[in-house]
Amino acid sequence: MRQRLMIFFVALSLPPLAAAQEDEGQSLMERGADLFLEGLRQEMAPAWDDLRGMFEEVGPSFRGFMTEMGPALGDLMDQVQDWSAYDPPEILPNGDIIIRRKPDQPENTQPKGLPEDIEI
Repeated sequence: MRQRLMIFFVALSLPPLAAAQEDEGQSLMERGADLFLEGLRQEMAPAWDDLRGMFEEVGPSFRGFMTEMGPALGDLMDQVQDWSAYDPPEILPNGDIIIRRKPDQPENTQPKGLPEDIEI
């Protein structure tokens, strides 16, 4: 009787041990995802290196551009609430850049508190 109880308890303790061993390792899906991401990283490494080199060349001039144009771009972002209401920017032959409102959008209403006519 004692041996049967011992075998019974040993048998009951084995499945949790096997389940614990599975939890410690990665599942096939996890291993597959890791292998996929590692392969993707290896394939993208040359492109990232090229991009890093390009940014090192362009970085100082881009920083200068943002220093000069950053405040003006911030003002423009404050003035335009919905960019989807506008067509992409166009460069005119004289060098001017215009951004037209899409034809199906309502006309821009003037904010309250501003005079209707402005002297120039």
